[in-house]
Amino acid sequence: MTFKKWLPLLLVPLLGFGQAYAADAAKEITIGVSPGPYGDMVKQAIKPELAKKGYTVTVREFSDYIQPNLALSNNSIDANLFQNRRYLDRFSADKGLKLSEVITVPTASMGFYSNKVKHLDELKAGDVVTLPNDPSNLARSLDFLQKYGLIKINPDITPTKASLRDITENPKGLVFKPLEAAQLPRALGGVTGSLINANFAISAGLKLADAIQLDILPEDLKNMIVVRTEDADKPFAQDLKAAVESPEFEAFFDRKDTMFSAFQKPEWMTARHKP
Repeated sequence: MTFKKWLPLLLVPLLGFGQAYAADAAKEITIGVSPGPYGDMVKQAIKPELAKKGYTVTVREFSDYIQPNLALSNNSIDANLFQNRRYLDRFSADKGLKLSEVITVPTASMGFYSNKVKHLDELKAGDVVTLPNDPSNLARSLDFLQKYGLIKINPDITPTKASLRDITENPKGLVFKPLEAAQLPRALGGVTGSLINANFAISAGLKLADAIQLDILPEDLKNMIVVRTEDADKPFAQDLKAAVESPEFEAFFDRKDTMFSAFQKPEWMTARHKP
């Protein structure tokens, strides 16, 4: 066989190797976020650290809490940053997804906002309070309302699975109206108050300081970077983790001139400063 006839056979494996090498060398990451501050967190605090290692980072914003996990599962994005442990566990179980936490990040808390009252004790019978309607955040809202003395929930119900029918006491006679989370800030003017997730509150121009009450977040309600379980040990996931663990990332949240200074740090971050 002549060299010309051998040439195609030689090029096939070489081309295949070249394509694989190009994919590795590209080091491109697409991170999904919901509206609000987490896209800015990626762009301003995570992306610069990944750039030092040669990564190109793209932020893709989704309008709800459903698509970021579905897009991650179907390989449309490489990671997402928008959800807490309770939400991830429930959504993954409901949809049969295999997704894993990389690391927890500083998180802005859910708050009770109102244009009509200044304190929770001013609420009265018939006042309408809107809540996010997705099961995880609805349960979280009910837990919030119970924590601050506005309702009581059936103690036999797992707090992460509570719904409106599990309210056993509503002493003020409040009317609860679930809405899509993104709609809550827009509906605030027509109701007495609303429990709004921080990312949607901030994206609508509300300040965390505007809330009548901000929640104190347990660790499983702080947001996480999440990847497909099969990718959890891959270099890009470990580099994401290292970026968040960097001194530069933490310093970003210690600045007093941004909204991020009000975010609640995860336990791993506060623990490294304890004596």
